[in-house]
Amino acid sequence: TFHKKIKLRSVSIFCRQFVSMLNAGVSILNALTMLEEQTEDKHLAAGIRELRVEVEKGRLMSEVMKEMPGIFLALLADMITAGEASGNIERSLDRAAVQFEKQTKLRGLMKQSMMYPIVLVVIIVIILFVMIGIVIPNYAVMYEDLDTKLPGITVFLMAMGNFMQERWYLIPVILILLFVLNNIFRKSEAGMKFYGHLAMRLPIFGKLNIKTYSASFARTFSSLIAAGIPMVKALDSAAGTMQNYIIRTKLLNCKEAIATGIPLSETLIREKIFPPMVTHMTAIGEEAGDIEGMLTKVADYYDEEVEVGTKTAMAALEPMMILVMAGVVIVLIYAILAPML
Repeated sequence: TFHKKIKLRSVSIFCRQFVSMLNAGVSILNALTMLEEQTEDKHLAAGIRELRVEVEKGRLMSEVMKEMPGIFLALLADMITAGEASGNIERSLDRAAVQFEKQTKLRGLMKQSMMYPIVLVVIIVIILFVMIGIVIPNYAVMYEDLDTKLPGITVFLMAMGNFMQERWYLIPVILILLFVLNNIFRKSEAGMKFYGHLAMRLPIFGKLNIKTYSASFARTFSSLIAAGIPMVKALDSAAGTMQNYIIRTKLLNCKEAIATGIPLSETLIREKIFPPMVTHMTAIGEEAGDIEGMLTKVADYYDEEVEVGTKTAMAALEPMMILVMAGVVIVLIYAILAPML
């Protein structure tokens, strides 16, 4: 019944507060009552209320969470399941809180790196609309008086300007149509493959995205293994958290392979999912019997790499985007002045 997506930060705060209450000796029901009252996100509060009602009836908390995927993530439900089985829900909640906090930080860094180019692209689009739709059409009468053959770029921009002035109402229709078609394509298998490959091959951002996926997988998988979840189930849950379709599909292939007895490191090498460091550390962890410890170190390493990479990407983008803006302005000025010259 809940359709609004809950922010990852809200879930991490819920886990952190929940484990603090349980460690203080508060019962699960009382803790849920307190969390329901103090949670600022009203949709999460409604989910906690339903969770409390069902737990009062004697149902397992993890079982109820799995029935509300829009509120409680599948990863959290799996870790609670492991905590209930081991009798140590506090430990599972603590691991979940750390996991979600790290994921929130990673997503924040990615949004930070994308904010600057998005703002500049919006500025470029506004400049184009103003110049093509308002400025250039005002020169049309003067160009007619010049009685000379206009350059192709000027003719093209004047035609666009006339279209924007006479049929401006079609522009929002076209933009909405493109937005809808893009969403339909993005949700199709072909679209998910296209955007999945694109995310890993983008200049500057491609390597940064791969490092982000590596950190996310290593952190999630190690947390699940440490919570006592079987490897096949842990890999299935970790794959479900990956937003990239290509990565998710290859991890599911790995799940099927390790179910037949093949070591995880071998399947990761065969599928060529992550950088060599991930596979090497996984192999070392398998040999030492401490795969969760090794992957936690990998996650910490790539967390730092993503942070440094984000700063580097932003530093590289600034001059590039300024050059793009300068190029757009130069083309527009040339289109205006070329007939006069």
